Amino acid sequence: MPSSAPANTFFRPRIFCSVISLLGTLHPASSAIHSVGPGQPLARVNQVPWESLNPGDTVNIHWRNEPYRAKWVICRRGTAEAPITIRGIPGPEGQLPHIDGREATTRNELNFWHEARGVIKIGGANRPKDLMPAHIVVDGLEISGARPPYSFSGRQGRLPYAKYAAGIFVSKGEHITIRGCILRDCGNGLLVSAESSDILIEKCWIYDNGNEGSVYEHNAYTAAAGITFQFNRFGPLRKGCRGNNLKDRSAGTVIRYNWIEGGNRELDLVDAEDSARLRNDPRYAETHVYGNVLVEPDGNDNNQIVHYGGDSGKTDWYRPGILRFYHNTIVSKRSETTALFKLSSGRERVDCRNNLIHATAAGRNLSILARDGTVFLNNNWIKKGWTMRRGQRPLQDPGDNLTGGDPGFANLARGDFRLRPDSPLVNRAQPPPATTTNGHPLSEIYMPQRRGRPRTKNEQIHPSIGALEIAK
Repeated sequence: MPSSAPANTFFRPRIFCSVISLLGTLHPASSAIHSVGPGQPLARVNQVPWESLNPGDTVNIHWRNEPYRAKWVICRRGTAEAPITIRGIPGPEGQLPHIDGREATTRNELNFWHEARGVIKIGGANRPKDLMPAHIVVDGLEISGARPPYSFSGRQGRLPYAKYAAGIFVSKGEHITIRGCILRDCGNGLLVSAESSDILIEKCWIYDNGNEGSVYEHNAYTAAAGITFQFNRFGPLRKGCRGNNLKDRSAGTVIRYNWIEGGNRELDLVDAEDSARLRNDPRYAETHVYGNVLVEPDGNDNNQIVHYGGDSGKTDWYRPGILRFYHNTIVSKRSETTALFKLSSGRERVDCRNNLIHATAAGRNLSILARDGTVFLNNNWIKKGWTMRRGQRPLQDPGDNLTGGDPGFANLARGDFRLRPDSPLVNRAQPPPATTTNGHPLSEIYMPQRRGRPRTKNEQIHPSIGALEIAK
């Protein structure tokens, strides 16, 4: 595990290894398996014929003590039944194979543009011939080293990485899955461009990215027609970096069952400024955020946790509809003020229900809104003394919302935000209407690390307020 890994109190650090990584998959009779690493047919990643991978092909990259200093493009198409899979085979203690962009080299047979923008790039090549990549799975790799002052050797010689380079850069692609990866020490840990569709990011650990003093690089920066984040752990950015944790410009965004801690904002959900295709997608008005743990550390320079709407200045482009925000656990450790939402133009709306909203500071320092906009509050637990807007007096009558000083965490000091059996939040959630969930029911619970478990029947019928249930 990297020595710079952030501490996580109640969660003991553990490397995730996907079941797929350990058990393998079935392959069509004509597919190929390319195995890289100690004792394998290929010693180096650059020996893999990336330019000629076919549906069902698998690249197994085995862990070794030294990083693989290689970078490449994937510009091929798999199928739903036979995806192209790049899989890390872990070491004896679960160590993921490490792909390091520092001093990395590119296979001579590859020729692709924007080499300086990523270690692993999907889409955008001259050789192999450019096409829309599809059904690609990247599973179980640790990827780092794509940022200044690091450099690499490519078709134009030795070059530095761009500030906005990423560990994985999806230039374009459809049906792309990134699973069980660690993305760190890059400008952007993950970068997905607006030509992409149907993206799944799951069970990844994304942290320690960004550039010092810059607000433009983030742990994840994404735009796609349909994107789901689930069971991921997002940690703080590198020290001195001022980007957001998860910044998204997509249509059809679903953020569920993640642990998201730190960043200028934990979530920055803004307009698709570069894509009329996304702005015209019916799902652009449908953003779901549920079952997540959002943690605001003390000392962050921005006191807002969730920004929703836009930042291009073109208000007609801002996200329409309602942000569906339900069954999240929000904990602010700020000693000063905290605002849960910033709504960009005053026209945005939030359906906020069954959330646990706690601040370690006095409740008068906790506001729901940083400024104008509309938030519908339904059956949340909120720290006593809270205000609707910053600068207002504390509310005396919060309606059907619950208030108190102690939500009944199992162990707040250790970051165990599960509930004690005597918590006033146990079994107190109200089933959200179908218009809120709209095909996204609360069915699972985030588990350490980067896993989930199905809710029991009782937890589905009588859920507790917040993202987590009773500590057992």
